[in-house]
Amino acid sequence: MSRQGQGKRRSGSGSGSASEQSQASRLRRRTATMKGRPTTGEGSRGRRRRPRTAATASLLPAIAASILLLASATRAFRPCPAPMRRAPERAATARFSSLNYGGDEAVGGRAANDPLAAPAAPPAKMKKKDLRTLQRFLEVECWKLPSIRNLDRTLLAATDACRQINRIVQRAQTDDLYGAAVDPLTGEALDANVQGEVQQQLDVLCNTLMLRAFCGASNGAVCAVASEEEPLPRSCADVMGYEIESSSTGGVKAFGTGGEYVAVFDPIDGSKNIDASLPVGTVFGIYRSPDASRSSKEGWDMGSFLQRGTEMVAAGYCLYSATTVLVLTLGSGVHGFTLDPDRQTFLQTHPNLRIPDVGATYSFNEAYSREYGEPVRKFLENMKETGKMGGKKVSSRYVGALVADVHNVLINGGIYGYPATRDAPDGKLRLLYESAPMAMIMEQAGGAGSTGTMRILDVLPPMPRKGRKEEEGGDEDEGSGVHVRVPTFLGSVENVFELDQFHQYYGEDDG
Repeated sequence: MSRQGQGKRRSGSGSGSASEQSQASRLRRRTATMKGRPTTGEGSRGRRRRPRTAATASLLPAIAASILLLASATRAFRPCPAPMRRAPERAATARFSSLNYGGDEAVGGRAANDPLAAPAAPPAKMKKKDLRTLQRFLEVECWKLPSIRNLDRTLLAATDACRQINRIVQRAQTDDLYGAAVDPLTGEALDANVQGEVQQQLDVLCNTLMLRAFCGASNGAVCAVASEEEPLPRSCADVMGYEIESSSTGGVKAFGTGGEYVAVFDPIDGSKNIDASLPVGTVFGIYRSPDASRSSKEGWDMGSFLQRGTEMVAAGYCLYSATTVLVLTLGSGVHGFTLDPDRQTFLQTHPNLRIPDVGATYSFNEAYSREYGEPVRKFLENMKETGKMGGKKVSSRYVGALVADVHNVLINGGIYGYPATRDAPDGKLRLLYESAPMAMIMEQAGGAGSTGTMRILDVLPPMPRKGRKEEEGGDEDEGSGVHVRVPTFLGSVENVFELDQFHQYYGEDDG
């Protein structure tokens, strides 16, 4: 202690000599140091504490009891430390639960006002890309191309039908949409379609959606349609239930007879894949009806459909998979759109799609490889023996749905093939509404489409043979008419060129 402190203490004490007080102070400090507690007779500032009285001593137990009671109460309401906090996963759950559709009813399986639940994180803000909508794309593109200026509403209607088909496909398991289609009047199963396949409920429903989209929502631009599920093409007046003869009076065109386009489509390709939750798709194409056909009473004839693929003005497909993708061409490039699940709007996510010049993926059903012609067998063997194409290892990918397999090849490069076989010498894919639209998309993206011997878009469908009772049996001869089939090879230009070289070298067609 300083001399000044000792002087202050001597002046304030009033009793005893300075030496005695100094010795007593040193003795108290030494005793306190040995016991590990501060001195009782001297404060931190060198002042002597006031001596305890009997009344003060009697209050000490009560004060101590009050302090202990208050401490225990505080400990009961204090939250657990971070390592011991209950259900730490609920905080993470709450962080993602801000995206659920249950509102404030529950978070992570507990009520939102649960006092024991972990505090919820602020709602996650999902950042959306600033992408152009399909509607805006069509407005601009159709404005740039006067020849298809009136097709924007037709294409919007077709994509709206794709959006509805997507919902049907997703709900097929829960809404009991499986099984053979039944006539609503008789309750009996419908007859097989022109392909010899039993019509399923999904096929009939999706076909109806596409028919009404092209005929009922196209503002009269489409006059007739042809579908995989229909034996013959139909006028839009027939689709929408109008009588042409009774309504076309006074030189005025009846409903659906004044359009300058015809539409072709496969409403649901690979519908058997839905049972296993595999991808399926929709394919469509639009042709301009020739002037000679438009001058007929109905505004179209069979010649409106039996055209080369080079006369097609638009083609596209919808893929219903992990995401719903629309790929579309208007003859000036290929563009991809993805369905936004929140807004239910197609957004342009793949502008100016281009297929690689060469790819290492081949998509063939090799279970039928023994039935393929020699050129195709040799081509596949060569790919496997080479091992690499375009610097990548050769790999096989086959889903069993045209749209899914072609889309994979379009994105990654390679070749898709459905060759002729012994049982199907012309292949199984229909030229008008499967092979030709896909070939147009491939060529617009920088790829190629071939039958093995010629360009797919140069194939002219033959006219139906005379003498058949079309009104009874429909288009029975699949070698002619709108259901004609062709061997189909689509993909990167180098891969398709190499396949054509194998056909030329071996000098035999696939039959």
